[in-house]
Amino acid sequence: MKKVNLEYYNNSHYEAGASYWKRVLWYFINVIIFINPLFPFTSVKPMVLKLFGAKIKGKVLIKPRVNIKYPWFLEVGDNTSIGEGVWIDSLCKVKIGESVCISQNACLLTGNHNYKKTTFDLLLGDIVINNGVWIGAHSVVCPEVTCGEHSVLTVGSIAVKDLQPYGIYQGNPALIRRQRVIT
Repeated sequence: MKKVNLEYYNNSHYEAGASYWKRVLWYFINVIIFINPLFPFTSVKPMVLKLFGAKIKGKVLIKPRVNIKYPWFLEVGDNTSIGEGVWIDSLCKVKIGESVCISQNACLLTGNHNYKKTTFDLLLGDIVINNGVWIGAHSVVCPEVTCGEHSVLTVGSIAVKDLQPYGIYQGNPALIRRQRVIT
């Protein structure tokens, strides 16, 4: 029976979308301004993201301890809130719409590994979070998932497949429980 051998792991095919020095500079900016719980200036964060190639539209609130892998793969719409401790693992495109709430310690994962290969190859998949979505605290959105408009991923749930518009999803894997009615 074959076994995984990480000695042969190779992700050299991956394009990080920026030069080595830009990635190094981003690493330190991310640590000082975004991950740092003591950095009090939330209004500076969207401007810094734009400097590094993120597409930020309108008013975006980014709380402390937010970790963003590569901002040049990030797009965020107007009136969106990103809560404390959120991890945006943007190895490829992450598109977040308008009036989205991503609650504390949620995780958006664009990367995964092929567990069927002895080389444990890197797999990537974009994430799309459409307008009005609420991603609950401690939830996970996996690669290649699209969250339909105004859908809800409840606290601690894991989205491995697309969420339909106005659906309320719960569990691991997240399953639809009911429809969201906005009054």
